[in-house]
Amino acid sequence: MAIKLIANYAKRLGLPGYSSHQFSVSVETELHDVTNIAGEAARLYATLQQSVDDQIQSTGFVPPDGYGMTAKPAENNNGNGHANQNGGWQCSDKQRELIQKIVRENGLDKNEVENLAVEMFGQGVKSLNRLAASGLIDELLERYGKRNGNGFRNRGGYRRSGKPERSER
Repeated sequence: MAIKLIANYAKRLGLPGYSSHQFSVSVETELHDVTNIAGEAARLYATLQQSVDDQIQSTGFVPPDGYGMTAKPAENNNGNGHANQNGGWQCSDKQRELIQKIVRENGLDKNEVENLAVEMFGQGVKSLNRLAASGLIDELLERYGKRNGNGFRNRGGYRRSGKPERSER
């Protein structure tokens, strides 16, 4: 009576630009000598691993840094279908206003914020798309945001509804 031995080996490699590629090989074989299952499994594993390692070295297309992070010209709008008229900023008007408010209220050096954007996303503040601008806002609030009475930071004076909070003076 023959016994089937089924083996699979897969490997995924992370690549630049939030990309990755994966390759796997599967094999099914019959064992006639049941006393050597462990030895045959080890041999199959080594063979499959070597095969995958040989093949995965050819990466094919690797996206350049920032690939997919910039808005396409046709998408250059502020989220409401109208052309972006906020001084060349690629993020939404609300994001721009919030970034500017954080900078203004905390007396931040604009060059420092620009350098932070470049460090985090490889591009200046005005070039950030919505996703990247959101990440920058979170980082600015983490570093400079004001704490409310219960120890949590307010998100630039905005409630979760997106409406400004009333300031009590």
